[in-house]
Amino acid sequence: MLAAANTADAAAEIEYLLTTVGSSGCIFIRNGKRHSAEDAEAHLRMKHKRGKRYATTAETFIERLAGSSSMSKKPYYIECSSDEPVPSSDWLTRRLHDYRAER
Repeated sequence: MLAAANTADAAAEIEYLLTTVGSSGCIFIRNGKRHSAEDAEAHLRMKHKRGKRYATTAETFIERLAGSSSMSKKPYYIECSSDEPVPSSDWLTRRLHDYRAER
């Protein structure tokens, strides 16, 4: 998968991922605790705001900020409906791929 061609594209992709998490209705599992989709979006926005310099593409956002806890290093998971929880990095990468395919 190719990274976004410029900063504006990367910012749009990251924004898409953030809003997609928040509107997903899925459960976000962080450090073993379950959180709403809205709380997940808020948490990831806070991480992005503080760590923007480490995430210049959607891929680095997923890898460095949205895939695991920076404190405990434990991976985040997303659980939708009756599906088994999946690593947030996998879930977000799929959404990014779909977003790019639709453009």
